[in-house]
Amino acid sequence: MIRILLCDDHAVVRTGLKMLLNNHSDIEVVGEASEGNEAIEKALELKPDVIIMDLSMPHGKDGLSATAELKKLLPETAILILTMHDDEEYLFRGIEAGASGSVLKSAPHDELLAAIYSVSEGNAYLHPSATKRLMEEYLGNVKQGNADTFSLLSDREKEVLTLIAKGFSNKEIAEQLVISVKTVETHRGNVMEKLQMKTRPELVSIALKKGLLGI
Repeated sequence: MIRILLCDDHAVVRTGLKMLLNNHSDIEVVGEASEGNEAIEKALELKPDVIIMDLSMPHGKDGLSATAELKKLLPETAILILTMHDDEEYLFRGIEAGASGSVLKSAPHDELLAAIYSVSEGNAYLHPSATKRLMEEYLGNVKQGNADTFSLLSDREKEVLTLIAKGFSNKEIAEQLVISVKTVETHRGNVMEKLQMKTRPELVSIALKKGLLGI
């Protein structure tokens, strides 16, 4: 059972969310709050698994301040920002405050549910347009030399990179990893795109720097 605390200054929003969420047998809304101070008080009392937090609450403590304080008091509780603002400022400020994810109020119910399940399991969740903007900003930093692109690689892509750097052909890599040559080619393309590299010597160089070759 995922125990939810709703925090929104509009009673009609809380009522609608409560009706939606309580229709699911594995979710229970255990409390409501209309502003940040009340949310903190209720959270300390109820110890919910997930707090759904509105950012823009004109009366009392705002959602960002409440989120930052709650993450200090209840670090194991996930906070999911529910906002009408589809812009980077609100997104980044929410994450910086300690939120585990962000969903637009205009999002379909299925997306809200997916976000709740995700953050309740300790994962992060961002609505699709936010994910796209974050990736664009990250890649912008990459082009300016301000980010380490190696962290973008999956474990399988790192395996493929290692074997490429060791001089194996696509066919040999496919045989070693028990995957198709086409899959190897796809992983190889993804590696080169993420690392912004075009040649094998460049791949060998990054593999050496990251200790993939055991040298």
